[in-house]
Amino acid sequence: MSDPSYTDIALRLEQLTELSVELSTNHDIALLQERILKAAKSMTHADGGTLYRTSADKKSLSFHISINDSLGMYQGGTSGHSVDIPDIPLYTASGSKNLGAVAAYAANTGVSVNIQDVYQVDVFNFSAMRSFDQQYGYHSQSFLTVPMLDHEEEVIGVLQLINAKDPATGKTRAFTDTDQRFIEALASQAAIAITNSQLIARLENLFESFIKLINIGIDEKSPHTGRHCEQVPELTMMLADAVHRTERGTFADFRMTDRDRKQLWIAGLLHDCGKITTPVHVVEKATKLETIFDRIHLIDARFEVLKRDVEIRALKEKLSYGSDTRHHDAINQRLSTELAAIDSDRGFLRQANIGGESMSAEDQKRVIDIARRYRWIGPDGEEQDLLNDEEVGNLNIRAGTLNAQERDIINNHISVTIRMLESLPWPKHLQNVPEYAGGHHERMDGQGYPRGLRAEQMSVQARMMAIADIFEALTAKDRPYKKGKSLSESLKILGGFKLRNHIDPDLFDVFIREKVYLDYARRFMDPAQIDHVDESKIPGYVP
Repeated sequence: MSDPSYTDIALRLEQLTELSVELSTNHDIALLQERILKAAKSMTHADGGTLYRTSADKKSLSFHISINDSLGMYQGGTSGHSVDIPDIPLYTASGSKNLGAVAAYAANTGVSVNIQDVYQVDVFNFSAMRSFDQQYGYHSQSFLTVPMLDHEEEVIGVLQLINAKDPATGKTRAFTDTDQRFIEALASQAAIAITNSQLIARLENLFESFIKLINIGIDEKSPHTGRHCEQVPELTMMLADAVHRTERGTFADFRMTDRDRKQLWIAGLLHDCGKITTPVHVVEKATKLETIFDRIHLIDARFEVLKRDVEIRALKEKLSYGSDTRHHDAINQRLSTELAAIDSDRGFLRQANIGGESMSAEDQKRVIDIARRYRWIGPDGEEQDLLNDEEVGNLNIRAGTLNAQERDIINNHISVTIRMLESLPWPKHLQNVPEYAGGHHERMDGQGYPRGLRAEQMSVQARMMAIADIFEALTAKDRPYKKGKSLSESLKILGGFKLRNHIDPDLFDVFIREKVYLDYARRFMDPAQIDHVDESKIPGYVP
């Protein structure tokens, strides 16, 4: 049998070169494997071919792709047909290397096997091949089996080609030495390319796992916002998909590639990473008087002191009348009234301490009145107001549980997030992560923070995340100072944000029109919160 012509060799070299370029740029392992097998078949004019991959435990070879042109057989890869061929064990039951199966032999020894006619060889066990031939009416003859070794000489798979064909006659022939050398070169390049792709995938997985580790740390600091870091990225991607689908209006030409989606997902996961530096007593401030502990209990103790003082004063007054008990009923009535008033005021302060979404001016005035109306003797022996100015200020927080200083501390998390993210050496395909993640508290009118950016200074992705961040907070039911709002109420409030130019108006319309809110609600909200939504009554919505 003569060697291939120089023209054929030149053609193979060109194929190998083109494949080398593709292997260096394509990181989709599934497509890489399919391209490798097809290129190997083309180079050798093989009728069939199989690509095996070593299992995770390195104990067997798995059929990943199997192709046979004569039989019209195509399994695995992008064919849509699963491979129904059992794995080949690399070790025997006794634990020794399996050298009986030709593919296992190549994997275990790292040596290529080139067989002219399998029916004339008794070194290997070809019983499975013979059964295959009998079942499909096929005749296997020439075999070329080449191990795929990575840069550390570890076997990651095996290429096996069947029945080389003479291009001129179409007859089955043996694989030549030139065939073998080309396939060995291809297998070596392919193994390194697959290993590199796996390494990149593992690094990306490690990076994303590290991000999740940061979020676990943040969530552990504050169980009350534990789901926020998980659900904002999910909602952001749901809105991004809806905008991607849009074929009319402002975003008719907006499209996102897989890399764009990956970048936005990473940004969503990291959008609150700065909270890892926020003090626990601020992040986890569940009541207005809470610091390291809830100081409402100190005020409770003062009320108990007040009640005892009132009772002692009543007893002294009774004693002053000696055996004359005619005034006791009046004293008891007055005592009961005073104790009831004290209990009422204490109950009011307890309720005020819980926080809420809006505290009335009347209630704020009552806090001040209570603070000044009652006087008590402190541990230093000095008489003082029931509440000091700091306690009054906290109890009179109009909404939520954070005072102005604490809100500044919380708001600073976004500045920390930006500094943290901008300090990282982001690769080109992730270089926008800091901008996406750092813009979710900006407003379209430039009145947001930390940079006061206007709409035109922000990416679409950052504006998406701003809507996701607000909507998740509105619907969340794990906040200690409020209940999770219903779906219709949340959309009404979100519509108000649009009308006040806080959020992107066009993105808001897509959010409603594509029913992103409903998809999110079904996945993440309590069913009790999902009420009927009349889109025509949502403020600011333009269908």
